[in-house]
Amino acid sequence: MQPLRCVLRVQRALHWGPWASVSRLLLSTCGAHSRLHGTACPGAERQEDGVRKDFSSRLAAGPAFQHFLRNASASEEKPSFPEAEDPPPYLTADELRGRQRKVYLETYGCQMNVNDTEIAWSILQKSGYLRTSDLQEADVILLVTCSIREKAEQTIWNRLRQLKALKTKRLRSRGPLRIGILGCMAERLKEEILNREKMVDLLAGPDAYRDLPRLLAVTESGQQAANVLLSLDETYADVMPVQASPGATSAFVSIMRGCDNMCSYCIVPFTRGRERSRPVASILEEVRQLSEQGLKEVTLLGQNVNSFRDNSEIQFNNAVPTNLSRGFTTNYKTKQGGLRFAHLLDQVSRIDPEMRIRFTSPHPKDFPDEVLQLIGERDNICKQIHLPAQSGSSRVLEAMRRGYSREAYVELVHHIRESIPGVSLSSDFIAGFCGETEEDHLQTVSLLREVRYNIGFLFAYSMRQKTRAYHRLKDDVPEEVKLRRLEELITVFREEATKVNRSSVGRTELVLVEGLSKRSASDLCGRNDGNLKVIFPDVEMEDVASPGLRVRAQPGDYVLVKPFP
Repeated sequence: MQPLRCVLRVQRALHWGPWASVSRLLLSTCGAHSRLHGTACPGAERQEDGVRKDFSSRLAAGPAFQHFLRNASASEEKPSFPEAEDPPPYLTADELRGRQRKVYLETYGCQMNVNDTEIAWSILQKSGYLRTSDLQEADVILLVTCSIREKAEQTIWNRLRQLKALKTKRLRSRGPLRIGILGCMAERLKEEILNREKMVDLLAGPDAYRDLPRLLAVTESGQQAANVLLSLDETYADVMPVQASPGATSAFVSIMRGCDNMCSYCIVPFTRGRERSRPVASILEEVRQLSEQGLKEVTLLGQNVNSFRDNSEIQFNNAVPTNLSRGFTTNYKTKQGGLRFAHLLDQVSRIDPEMRIRFTSPHPKDFPDEVLQLIGERDNICKQIHLPAQSGSSRVLEAMRRGYSREAYVELVHHIRESIPGVSLSSDFIAGFCGETEEDHLQTVSLLREVRYNIGFLFAYSMRQKTRAYHRLKDDVPEEVKLRRLEELITVFREEATKVNRSSVGRTELVLVEGLSKRSASDLCGRNDGNLKVIFPDVEMEDVASPGLRVRAQPGDYVLVKPFP
């Protein structure tokens, strides 16, 4: 205990002076103590005895225990340190400005990446950057990337090799060309990208777009820059996305980010982080502005869009449990309170009765009756639901940690069709997941025939690092078997989709015109309520609002189309 007594005396003598001095004296005191027990110090016992007596006498003359009890509530005198001035920022405000440098943005992957591109551009635009659609005149090239499958990442590696030649040939008089990787691939691979491709100047994960001006400023000194930190609360609620095409008829509105489902095959929780939702008020304001700009359709976006939960309003954080689809479970503890998806969908649909409302991508577990009832009752909420199944085998679904069986999924399909007559269904399927047998595959084939989806998204399984499947399962289905099973699923899907879509022949459909058809300059294209593309002749037609007046349909107009065989 001798070192502790010495330290107390030092601290008292210094009146809690600078910590550097305390640390220095502490070390010297402890060193002296270690020498006290050595044999090379004569008189060590007499010195130790004198110190003990000195401490005992000072302790007896000091305050008693009652003194500390009486003064326990009294505020202690805090040490006074001279106020240090804030150091100058390592980047000035002028260095953070874009100075009208031109940015070229390329987007790969899902609708969330399209919306992320608009968010990133909104931030850069406010910092003084200009946007260009000409790759050759760009000063900055940013790729918004996807990591959901190996093929998606390989596309980016191939693109970087193409851009390397562009960067090498750039004239010195124009200044260096900066290339950045944004989004999920940056988040998943991090410094591996910078080490593998030295031509890449910056990385920004999905939650780091606000930091883009700083990252670009750092690259001006020739350094690589990166920010791949995930956030628990970033939703970009205060950033109004800027659309690339001013004449667009539809827009994406992000309402939540991240995912808590932790399906065993999915990389999204590791590249997008935990679920967090935007405040309802900010979403309604964005939709209101889009309506005032004349847009006719918005799609509410989220990795698990129908698990939306706004906890920003304290009065709604009650103990009301979450209602799930019948027969479905979650991989996490049931959440409670907050404003849920049904409330948001109701409020959004009331802003403009002429504006169509869609949402994607949902999870089947989050379709309680109140959501289905609202979709069925509200005219401007599209009668189209994306219902990702992933597999038709209960055994494989369990390995995927989807939280439902085939039977529960099929029951939900029947319930949806009863609640929303004429609903259009789409789905996702994975061929060749870990341990999938031929029998499991045939069960998926039979589910495709039983449900008869209007739209499908089918892929061969691609194992991703960090996922539960990567750590606990074996990717044991040969690649050629995966591809063969995928082709069989695609064939069956097309057969059934053709049958169900033929039912629209002879039935009048309300179509939102998007523009000229890519197939022919004499045709227009648009989408019906079920999100199916419709191509029809670009001819004069009667204006319903002005009987007798014949006009040509323009993007953003609603047109009644009656398909014929």
